[in-house]
Amino acid sequence: MNTLKNQGDVIWNIANLLRGPYRPPQYRRVMIPLTVLRRLDCVLEPAQTKVVEYHKKLKAEKKYDAATIEKMVNNKFKLPFHNTSGFTFHKLLGDPDKLAANLARFIGGFSPRARKILEKFKFEEEIEKLEEHNRLFEVIKAVAAVDLHPDRISNIAMGYLFEDLVRRFNEQANEEAGDHFTPREVIRLMVNLLFAHDDLVFQEGKVIKIYDPTCGTGGMLSESEKLIADPETGLNPQAHVKLFGQEYNPESYAICGSDLLIKGEDVSHIVFGDTLGTGKAKGDMVDGDGHPNERFHFMLANPPFGVEWKPEKDNVTREHEQFGFKGRFGPGLPRINDGALLFLLHMISKMETAPTKGGEGARIAIVFNGSPLFSGDAGGGESNIRRWIIENDMLEAVIGLPDQLFYNTGIYTYVWIVTNRKPKKRKGKVQLINGTDFAWKMKKSLGDKRKRIGDGTDGAPDHIAMLTRLYADFAGDARKTVAKIQTNIDPERDQAKSLPVSKVFRNQDFGYLKITVERPLRLNFAITHERIERFRTNSAFQDLVVSRKRKDKKKIEEEVLEGEAAQAAILKVLRSMKSSYVGGSVVKDRAVFDELLTDAFEAAGVVLDAKLKTAMLAPGAFGERDGTAEICRDRKGNPEPDSTLRDTENVPLPEGIALPLPLDYEGKKNKGKVSVEPLLALVRDHCEAYLKAEVLPYRQDAWIDHGKIKVGYEIPFGRHFYEYEPPRPLEDIEADIAALEKDILGMLGDVTA
Repeated sequence: MNTLKNQGDVIWNIANLLRGPYRPPQYRRVMIPLTVLRRLDCVLEPAQTKVVEYHKKLKAEKKYDAATIEKMVNNKFKLPFHNTSGFTFHKLLGDPDKLAANLARFIGGFSPRARKILEKFKFEEEIEKLEEHNRLFEVIKAVAAVDLHPDRISNIAMGYLFEDLVRRFNEQANEEAGDHFTPREVIRLMVNLLFAHDDLVFQEGKVIKIYDPTCGTGGMLSESEKLIADPETGLNPQAHVKLFGQEYNPESYAICGSDLLIKGEDVSHIVFGDTLGTGKAKGDMVDGDGHPNERFHFMLANPPFGVEWKPEKDNVTREHEQFGFKGRFGPGLPRINDGALLFLLHMISKMETAPTKGGEGARIAIVFNGSPLFSGDAGGGESNIRRWIIENDMLEAVIGLPDQLFYNTGIYTYVWIVTNRKPKKRKGKVQLINGTDFAWKMKKSLGDKRKRIGDGTDGAPDHIAMLTRLYADFAGDARKTVAKIQTNIDPERDQAKSLPVSKVFRNQDFGYLKITVERPLRLNFAITHERIERFRTNSAFQDLVVSRKRKDKKKIEEEVLEGEAAQAAILKVLRSMKSSYVGGSVVKDRAVFDELLTDAFEAAGVVLDAKLKTAMLAPGAFGERDGTAEICRDRKGNPEPDSTLRDTENVPLPEGIALPLPLDYEGKKNKGKVSVEPLLALVRDHCEAYLKAEVLPYRQDAWIDHGKIKVGYEIPFGRHFYEYEPPRPLEDIEADIAALEKDILGMLGDVTA
């Protein structure tokens, strides 16, 4: 480890040669590609001359295409890649005048897979800049002096060194780091939760496939491999770990691919492209799922927080509507302003077949902000996604993390553990772990990152081990004191205070029924000047003078005149009825007022069509809402609902109800056709009991419109861990205020003395 640290420090210090043309946050543009190139150079140098000769020989034979030649060269020399330029770092230094051109030739000489990754660094631009500012020779000379040969630093050790450099340079560029770099301690917690207590990891010789659909610089993949396969500390060094990923940011993709190159991994498993897909493929980018035929045992991801998915909207919506549950996004789609849940749905579609169906199953760890826990109304996209995951018993745990952990945001974050192979004791249940207090204050802030989860280094406690143990214990009501948690965030805090840190719930506890509670329409009626004027603005009355003809002007004029005559006749009848309502007299029964209107118009010989009559009897014309009036009823005698009094109630699911619920998910093909009757057969009495207990004591005329029932799911994490603390006694607060006033007066006295 000392060798690794020393070599890392040497490379880190070389970056100081860039000062001037580059700012510290920009050093990584040069040093990361050069570190990769130097490692590749050290790997290739012993066989470089023979590789070039053999490559020339194969090309001269003109029997093979480029792809075949690449495989033949790699197989003969047992290399994952090769270079045919004839240059090494030391040879480059032998011709300083042509260094820039030769370095470009050296990069262009790599075999196609390696070159494809290196091109994403766009290092040619930096070569020109370094040459222009007379830095190129000195930087290349310094890097060439660093020995990164595999005999000195093994592949896995080189991977650790590279990760450390990536972390350091990303921290220098902390204004951008959060976009493509997850804090290392968060990754370690995620991989511990995912692997440490999983039997599949410990099978000797097991091929384990790990996937990250938003792999960034590859930190989650590397940390997963380290935890399992490290020769000294790994859970199962005999396992065969295969890493897969996808990334759409070119530099991050290049860093991740380079890390795999350095370790001798198969770089074809890291795909450059948009995981969700835009439907508009371009260049060498993969559009959509980059591993369509693969399924994975373990998956990890840190998808973008609160990022709009407008570029992918058409493609994702099309897949949802056309393929439903046969595609990736069957349950529904989240709102356009946050696509994080889409990545989880994508990952679920990549799971190995569940053990109940003859497969090995899969486990997922994904980090979200708070929005996916509760955003969206019942029956909406986010709620339906949660419903589908929970009702299919895939949500195993949610771990709340401290705030101010990430480089570009200070918000609270949450790790979800999702799996289709829960152990028996966890079936039908979800564990919530409150890790918001498991934080250690950093000596120096990095952007918005002011805290870290303690990992047992630099004097910090091992919060990762504590949280992993809480997860393993699966305790339904675990508590820890502030002293046991060992946080240095607020030293003045009561160390004996007990905090809830783990709770276990049934899947049903997160579901609810959204019922629509109606109250009857009650109107009083009167014919007054004000109400007549209000009726005159009604569209039904105004339409009388609107002609349906388009071209015949004479007919148009005739229809308008007929309409004006009809309006005048109607108003004449209405005005004749005004005398019955002098002094504020009103009719409080719509049926009675209906008869009065009918009689008046029949007596006047004026025809009153149904549309006009309906307008007269509606609120906003001659009717005004009146809580003391009689209920307005339809032709069948049923109360008519008043939309302004309509309310909704969220009712917990009935005790003991089986999941999944018998309610289909609405999509384009069955929109408006989903029957709620099978669900109502199970919950109608439960909802009526809720109405009787919670609503009728206050509103005796209320009823439930069962046809509007919806199912919702949310995970109110904060509510489950909230504990009421009574405010301080008023006397203590008054005493503190008095003491402050005394201090202020004393200071003022010193100033004015």
